[in-house]
Amino acid sequence: MFGVLACLLLCFNGLALVAVAEGRIVGNPALWIYGTIALTGIARAFIGPSYSAMFALVLPREQYARAAGIGSSVFQFGLVVGPAFGGVMVGWAGKTAAYGVAAGLCIMAAVALLSLRIKEPLSAESPPIFTSIAEGLRFVFSNQIILGAQSLDMFAVLFGGAVAMLPAFIHDVFHYGPEGLGILRAAPAIGAVITGLLLIRYPINLHAGRWLLAAVAGFGVCIIGFALSVNFWFGAVFLGLSGVCDGVSVVMRTTIMQLATPDAMRGRVSAINGIFIGSSNELGAFESGIASRLMGLVPSVIFGGLVTLVVVGATAKLAPQLRRLELHQLTFR
Repeated sequence: MFGVLACLLLCFNGLALVAVAEGRIVGNPALWIYGTIALTGIARAFIGPSYSAMFALVLPREQYARAAGIGSSVFQFGLVVGPAFGGVMVGWAGKTAAYGVAAGLCIMAAVALLSLRIKEPLSAESPPIFTSIAEGLRFVFSNQIILGAQSLDMFAVLFGGAVAMLPAFIHDVFHYGPEGLGILRAAPAIGAVITGLLLIRYPINLHAGRWLLAAVAGFGVCIIGFALSVNFWFGAVFLGLSGVCDGVSVVMRTTIMQLATPDAMRGRVSAINGIFIGSSNELGAFESGIASRLMGLVPSVIFGGLVTLVVVGATAKLAPQLRRLELHQLTFR
């Protein structure tokens, strides 16, 4: 139900932007625009836990790894195609039509969720909200596997991400125009889509923990390689490979978290994971800007990649259960 309400909230945002584009808003349109951005964040905060809970209720446990590959591919495909399609719609039919189509797609998503026949397990009476949050936090921080996987991804995104600095690389290092920025922005997503498709056909079932650690370490190496690139296409290749590593990491982390989390905790753990990952994206962009100002553009990105490698080493040392994890230990428990 929360997923449906989140889709309807996104539909409202689209309709509000239609009204802004048509000049039908009374008052300052900028306030409505910023308001829809804030409401989008609220909707996304509910969509993540709802998706995680439905993921487990719809699929058998042995299909989680393959389904995570499908989910990752679809998400990354949307990241690439969505903005491009929106740009085409704005250029061809105008902003009003683009926002209207977005609202219509949200309605379709809500209908799709309502069409699912999900039999939810019977549960005891829900505890008070703060008690529920505390229980979720205690579970995460007491579970070495889940805490290790979440922390690994959070710190990799926080320090290793280079997306926020791509405009500076285009201008100061590669000397390309706007089309070059589009290529670099798309390269990681393309790598992640290809990886997700491969993992649908060839899911990783052995040495899950080692694969996760190796993928995050590979991501750090690719970021360092990108920072050291002086050729535009070499840089694009390294970003594409970083997307490959990130695709493996996302699929493995999603699968591990789904299998390691009890049904009663699934929504809360997913919400906590959203805080870990969602906040690290914005804070990572802020960190990139500060580090670039203090150390310079290229050294700051190299530093971020090196910190990612240090985080991988520390996680491997401090979370041996995650390092030695095999999926079958979770699938059939």
